[in-house]
Amino acid sequence: MTPATYLIEPLILPESVDAPDAADFHEFGRLCDALTLETWGSLDRATAPRARLRFWRDNAYTRMRIFFVRVEGRMVAKSWIRFEQQENLGRALLHVAVLRAHGGRGIGRALLEHAEELAAAEGRSVLMSFTEHPADFDANGPDMIAPLTGTGALPTAARGVRFAVAAGYQLEQVERFSSLDLAAAAPALDGLERDARTKAAGYELLTWTDRCPDEYVAQLAVLMSRMSTDAPTGGLSFDEEIWDVARVRHVEDTWKQAGNVSLVAAAWHRESGELAAYSVLELAPSKPWLAEQDDTLVAANHRGHRLGMLVKIANLRRLADFPEVERVTTFNAAENDHMLAINVALGFRPAGWDGEWQRSVTAGTATASQ
Repeated sequence: MTPATYLIEPLILPESVDAPDAADFHEFGRLCDALTLETWGSLDRATAPRARLRFWRDNAYTRMRIFFVRVEGRMVAKSWIRFEQQENLGRALLHVAVLRAHGGRGIGRALLEHAEELAAAEGRSVLMSFTEHPADFDANGPDMIAPLTGTGALPTAARGVRFAVAAGYQLEQVERFSSLDLAAAAPALDGLERDARTKAAGYELLTWTDRCPDEYVAQLAVLMSRMSTDAPTGGLSFDEEIWDVARVRHVEDTWKQAGNVSLVAAAWHRESGELAAYSVLELAPSKPWLAEQDDTLVAANHRGHRLGMLVKIANLRRLADFPEVERVTTFNAAENDHMLAINVALGFRPAGWDGEWQRSVTAGTATASQ
C-alpha cells in the first residue's frame, strides 16, 4: 500500500457506549489503549469509554474530528484534530499515532496531511501537536533536541521526534510528566504543611467536590482565566481565555457526566474576600489506583504565602477517602521552576516527558514556527 491508497475513515460517535452502532467507537478505544500501552507500559494515561464519549463531543468551546485507518480490517492508526471555538480561532491541535508494527508505511504521514488539510479549510494557520516519551533517557545526554526556552530536551532518535521534525514542526516546550507515590510521600506532609502555614496567615482553606459553591464560582472563573496567561507556554501561541460562570459549570458538568470525581482545594483571603489559589485532583472510576493533578494556580497578587503548597496538600489529604488511590500524576512545563519545586518537595518524581510542537502556515506555505 502507498499513502494515497489508505482509506482514512471518520469516527462517528454513538449516542451512548451501549448503542447498537458503538462497535467502531469501542474498537477505536481499544486502539487508543494499545497505543498507550506501547508507549507507557500501563494504562495510567488511558481514558475510559464513557469519558471518551463525553470529552469528544462538540460543545460551545471545542469541536473534535476523529479518524482512523484500517489494515486488513483492523484499526491500526488514528488521528484527531481539535478546533477551539471561543479563543485561539487561528490555531488547531492535532495528533497522529500508529501502532509500531505498522510504522514506516506512510500511514502517519497520510493522516497528518489529512488533518493539516482540514485545518487549512477552517482557516487555522497555527498547528500544534505533541509527542510522548517515557523517562528512559538522559536529558543531558548527546543527540538531544531542546526547545527555544532552553529547558528540557528530547532524544532526536525518538520515533515521535523524527516524525515531527520531518513534517516541519518545531519543538516549543517540554513538559515533565511526574508521579507521586502516596504512601512514600505521606510522612513528609505534616512538616511541609506546618512550614507553609507560617507564611499563610490571613488565608482560609476551602474544599469542595465536583461543583464550586455559588458564592465562589465567579472568582474561580477569574482564576481559571489566568491559567491561560500565567502558566508558562514556551514558544506556543495561545490567546488569553475568558472564563465566566457558565464556562466553569460546563467543565464541572463535563467531568461529572464522564463519571469522574473532581476534588478542589482553594485558598480564600479573609481581608479582601478573594479566592487566591486553587488546585484540582481528578479521579476516574476506571483507574481507581490513580488520581490526576489538574490545574493549580496562585493569583499573582497573592504569591509568596506558600498557597500552592497548602492547596495541593489539602487535596492530597482528601485522598484518604479514596483508599484505592496509590499514586498521583501531573504535568508541568520544564521551565516552571516554582511549581516543580513544590511538586519535588511533595515527592513527585519524573515519569516521562511530553514534547509540545508547533508549525505556522502563512500564505499557503507551511513553515516551522519561530
